Amino acid sequence: MVVLTTCGNDEDANALARLLVEQRLAACVNAVSNVASTYRWKGEIQRDRETLLIIKTTAAQLAALEQAIRKHSKYELPEVIALPVAAGGADYLAWVGESVAELKD
Repeated sequence: MVVLTTCGNDEDANALARLLVEQRLAACVNAVSNVASTYRWKGEIQRDRETLLIIKTTAAQLAALEQAIRKHSKYELPEVIALPVAAGGADYLAWVGESVAELKD
């Protein structure tokens, strides 16, 4: 799975990315700074600069990942958009699966 979320600045984005990887909810998180977002919020059109996180995970970890984003985001309504990965490098996808798998005793 590829999950998209945004943060208000690089500092918040980097902290969330690290947390997701440390908790094995994500194998890798890419942060794209200075994304221009235009949206409607509470009846008003808004335009802000945000940092977009592109999160690589598995379907099995999606619910826990979403919960962590909702808990740690500074946004009232954080974006959580999950996209299935239809294909990819077998070795890379295996690494993603291993990286987010729960640790065995």
